[in-house]
Amino acid sequence: MIVQSTLSMGYAVLTEAALGFVGVGIQPPTPTWGNMLQQAFPMLEQQPLLSIVPGVAIFLLVLSFNCVGDALRDLLDPRLRGVIH
Repeated sequence: MIVQSTLSMGYAVLTEAALGFVGVGIQPPTPTWGNMLQQAFPMLEQQPLLSIVPGVAIFLLVLSFNCVGDALRDLLDPRLRGVIH
């Protein structure tokens, strides 16, 4: 249950960012990564870092949730005790 919840948190972050990007998530002026990507999209050619930074932040957060979930699964799974990877 704990492992599944950590993995689901990554999906929640992606869902919020996607909803914010299409404009149906949390409304400005509240900053979210999806809103930041939406506002930076028209300026992609002039200022690419405005889109890259929130995109990388989303990627790193989802990756860290997945790594934590995987590590917890390895730690808590009794079938893997004593098995060397």
